[in-house]
Amino acid sequence: MKPKKSHYIQDLILEGEHEHQDFKYQITDARKIARSIAAFANNSGGHLLIGVKDNGNIAGVRSEEEIYMIETAAQMYCSPEQQVTFKVFNVNGKSVVKADIAEADEKPVQAQDDNGVWHVYYRVADENVLASRLHERILQKTVGDDCPPDETISYSEREQVLLDYLRNHGGITLEGYMKLAHISEETAMQTVVALHSMGVLSLEYHDGKCLIVGN
Repeated sequence: MKPKKSHYIQDLILEGEHEHQDFKYQITDARKIARSIAAFANNSGGHLLIGVKDNGNIAGVRSEEEIYMIETAAQMYCSPEQQVTFKVFNVNGKSVVKADIAEADEKPVQAQDDNGVWHVYYRVADENVLASRLHERILQKTVGDDCPPDETISYSEREQVLLDYLRNHGGITLEGYMKLAHISEETAMQTVVALHSMGVLSLEYHDGKCLIVGN
């Protein structure tokens, strides 16, 4: 792959690591990089800059080896397997690989941990986090199951309790909602998934907790 000469990469580096961008000095573990691929795919996509240290300094890489490792990660250690596109940039004589991961059409995307166990990962700020069980259920929800936009919505008591709480207090965990409404975990999950499909609430991660928040 012929390197491209561009200041584009330097501009990206100035943004730092964030929800849609991650720096990698080099790729040494295909299973580990699969978690980043899965996390981006479960969110709204993103890209890796390989050959860039955490502090933004450009170290450069041997592009062919890095591309092979990432393709292996996407195909062997992501389920379903993901497609990654690559561009190689020449920055001051050093090669930087930009690996683009699109949002997955089929979610959730899983990747293996160090013990070979499959998990769902999600990108939050500059980190890949384990998705909560509730979040996995929401990721499984298909667009075709969404509530029609013109349908008149009437909320049950357990739904109204949640919406009133979010309106007055902000976010709540699934466990907190279960206690608030005196319902089982499964009923709470079904309720949150249904309301999420209507677009009236969403999920956010704070301090390692998955919170239900109003839109």
